[in-house]
Amino acid sequence: MSLSIALPDVTALPGRARTLFPGVMACAVVAAAAGFLGEHYGAPVLLFALLLGLAMNFLSADGPCAAGIAFSARALLRLGVALLGLRITAAQVTALGWGPVLMVVLSVVITITVSMLAARALGFQSLFGLLTGGATAICGASAALALSAALPAHSGKERATLFTVIGVSALSTFAMVAYPMVVNALGLDAQHAGIFLGGTIHDVAQVVGAGYSLSPETGDAATLVKLLRVAMLLPVIVVAAMITRARSGSTGAGERPPLLPGFAVGFAVLVAINSTGWVPRSVQALGGEASRWCLVAAIAGIGMKTQLKDLATVGFKPVALMLGETLFLAILVLALMRWLT
Repeated sequence: MSLSIALPDVTALPGRARTLFPGVMACAVVAAAAGFLGEHYGAPVLLFALLLGLAMNFLSADGPCAAGIAFSARALLRLGVALLGLRITAAQVTALGWGPVLMVVLSVVITITVSMLAARALGFQSLFGLLTGGATAICGASAALALSAALPAHSGKERATLFTVIGVSALSTFAMVAYPMVVNALGLDAQHAGIFLGGTIHDVAQVVGAGYSLSPETGDAATLVKLLRVAMLLPVIVVAAMITRARSGSTGAGERPPLLPGFAVGFAVLVAINSTGWVPRSVQALGGEASRWCLVAAIAGIGMKTQLKDLATVGFKPVALMLGETLFLAILVLALMRWLT
């Protein structure tokens, strides 16, 4: 008795879809495996997707999977970022008051500015500081992927993006464990503990895990502050797009990209629609889950497109930059909390 599995008839797909199907399916399989590992071992799913993608980077060489992997790393990334808008409403922002809002705006602007200056001081391009600083200050791997999509193309862009995602995921996991001990040592109450956790930990999942590990009140405050940081993604993407346009215009190379990328417009539109209260919770949950899977598949594709040996040439300076950004953000948020909340 033979066991047969029904697979889609790839030859029946349109030409473009038939070309993309193998690579997209490869990224989907890696995303599913990363989701399983993340659920059972408690580590960030994006980190698992990166590691699995790196292990399968031979698929991105010339072959049937190459086009679909490139598509996943680019188009699914933009779709996932746009769908993040279903996680934020204007009511959530106003409920916190002006103090945490101002704290978030200042911490994001100052951290990114200092990161760009530090990157230049260490011998990197300032855009690398924008990438790592944005990932640290806004929403971790998601911000790194979104900013990478908006920044100008260059030979080392994918390696820089991959390093940033790996670094910010590792630091976010460490912060999820260490920062609750920090707020207990500082004697912060539930609301201020939540503000600190939401204002400093990089990824949304780690913020939720750290906040609710202390108390429901801390978890609620941490989640709302974190959503404020996610909302800062849009203006930062606009700045990145303006830099891209300026550089394209100065070099005269090709058509200048739009001031506001399509995925950023989608992000803003979904935030506005979600703020009306017309979007059912089931749709919000579905959009959030779709965003998560698009981002996981995209980072799997980026991992597949990157040679592991390239990461070995990164050196100590980028690691020091991201560690310094993380410590700077924690100290800055503590100082701003004292003045503004």
